[in-house]
Amino acid sequence: MMIYQYEATDMSGKLQPLSKYEGDVLLIVNTASKCGFTPQLDGLETLYAQYKDQGLQVLGFPCNQFGHQDPGTNEEINEFCQLNYGVSFPMFAKVDVNGKDAHPLFQYLAKEAPGLLGSKAIKWNFTKFLVDRQGNVIERFSPQTTPAEIESAIKKLI
Repeated sequence: MMIYQYEATDMSGKLQPLSKYEGDVLLIVNTASKCGFTPQLDGLETLYAQYKDQGLQVLGFPCNQFGHQDPGTNEEINEFCQLNYGVSFPMFAKVDVNGKDAHPLFQYLAKEAPGLLGSKAIKWNFTKFLVDRQGNVIERFSPQTTPAEIESAIKKLI
């Protein structure tokens, strides 16, 4: 399976094929609005603004599985991200990233880029997956890794 075979529902409720991002570098992130890492939305927006014209897409996927840190509706989450962090990169509807109801995209990402000691589970909000222009999952970054620390890896791919 290639990453482009998946689809996800955007914040407006429309199913979006990831094939629309074919040829772009992707940074896919499970986000949360009430997390200690939430300020990373600002850094993600900075990366997106700086590199979108060179083919970077940041894709945000809210998740409420870790400490119930994104309990709002999709509309509330979207509004929060725009008002507080100026998020203009694509945000998708809330998903599960672990367990039996995990979104197939995150099952794929976790399999392709295991975490520490080969763990497939996503450990917390703001785990980031970097995908190259050919759709290969290049690397998983921990929640503690800031968007600025990922910039050099992105620059190698754009």
